[in-house]
Amino acid sequence: MTPSETRRLVAEILGGIAPEADLSTVADDADLREALDLDSIDFLNLVTALHERTGRPIPEADYPRLFTLDGIVAYLDAPAA
Repeated sequence: MTPSETRRLVAEILGGIAPEADLSTVADDADLREALDLDSIDFLNLVTALHERTGRPIPEADYPRLFTLDGIVAYLDAPAA
């Protein structure tokens, strides 16, 4: 998955979780939870959807790596451990 494909995937998933959220207004290194006012359930739904759509296991210990768009792109681009 390319970085642009990952960004589109995140935007699509967030559109279903928080339709009012505009990912284009969020800096790549901003905490998505704060920038888009995502609560813990919204964030968990994002992580779950990323797992379902990519098939990539995402252990809870890795959740902090997914707080930013840059983090999600780097995480999904890295080889699975």
